[in-house]
Amino acid sequence: MIQLYKMAWRDLGRNRRRTFFSMLALAFGVALLLFMASFIAGEMRGSLQTSIKLQSGHLQVRAASYDEDKTSLAWEDLVENPDALAAQIASRSDVQVATPRLYATGIVVARDTSTGVRVMGIDPASAASAPFRDGMVGGDYLAADDRGGLLMGQTLANKLRLASGDTVRLLVNTSNGDVDQQDFVIRGIYSTGTPGYDENTIFLPLSKAQTIARAENHASAIFILLKDQDQVESVAAVLQGPAYQVKTYLELNPLLVEFEQYANAMMYVFYLIVLGITATVIVNTLIMSVFERTREIGILSAMGMRGGRIMAMFFAESSLLAVGGIVMGMVLGSLVSAYVQRYGFFVGDFGITGILVGERIYTYLTLNDIVALSIVAFIVTLLGALYPAWLAAKMEPVEALHGGK
Repeated sequence: MIQLYKMAWRDLGRNRRRTFFSMLALAFGVALLLFMASFIAGEMRGSLQTSIKLQSGHLQVRAASYDEDKTSLAWEDLVENPDALAAQIASRSDVQVATPRLYATGIVVARDTSTGVRVMGIDPASAASAPFRDGMVGGDYLAADDRGGLLMGQTLANKLRLASGDTVRLLVNTSNGDVDQQDFVIRGIYSTGTPGYDENTIFLPLSKAQTIARAENHASAIFILLKDQDQVESVAAVLQGPAYQVKTYLELNPLLVEFEQYANAMMYVFYLIVLGITATVIVNTLIMSVFERTREIGILSAMGMRGGRIMAMFFAESSLLAVGGIVMGMVLGSLVSAYVQRYGFFVGDFGITGILVGERIYTYLTLNDIVALSIVAFIVTLLGALYPAWLAAKMEPVEALHGGK
């Protein structure tokens, strides 16, 4: 085997320029696929963590009859006495924060323009509200006892040409099916770096949201963040009870989970397409090598080298090309991925319904992607050597010694 690799190394060195560009073609294909895999992984990971932080939490405790699709405000569909329940959950050692939240649908009217929004009642002082508090870009943050102010996302404020201090009218659906309305002052403008979220979400202090929605001492859910994300299932099992439904972040983000599974499946299709194209360069290199070494192959056959060993010699060349191309591609792809992981790739307001996508996407390179791509690239390159190796092995010694004529 060592002798075969020595011969393969020598043969590849005969035309170093062609060998280098063959490896380079494979390297570009591997680098492209590695970047694509890290980009998709980064987008999915970032979107999931953003959703956990802003929207779903690790867990949510809701009334057993609550229907998220209807954003129900009927008292029987809400959590009663949510502050006490949140305090009880927050006392657990594995819970980082638990806070009540009230969700309602509404309409913001500014001058002659109106737009639908999601109204969220929050505890401004809760640690779970830190993304909004830390994301203030103008004006003041909410106070728990504020009865006439709201927070508006920067994307929505820009769309409606509003600023902190302006007054808007907010219409909100109530628990009895009516619509209540009130003029609010925009206390502040926030930005979470997620345009789709910032454009659709208005914040009120929880007590004020309960009053305008006529849901006093009730909340839509208890928003829970855990100290360890891996403990989601065990904590959910403990909190489960007949009066409540406990939803994990995976159940609350079904579209994101399905999209990730679909994207992972499609990546293997891209692997085969891109590597299939780059492998043709390897095939061309080996076929040219066969025709250039016809006499040499004839001599080896005449000396008793069997067809299987001749094929193995070309597979050895192919494996050396594969290793060289994969290593070069991994280095190049890792450098590009590391750059985007640090600085991000700006996509702006690129919204996908049901998925929170930030203004910048950061790559996330995993060991699984590196290993899977390396294995697939190596196998595809070896398969590409099948025809050249068979072509060399089937040569008749006499014919090969005469140059194949």
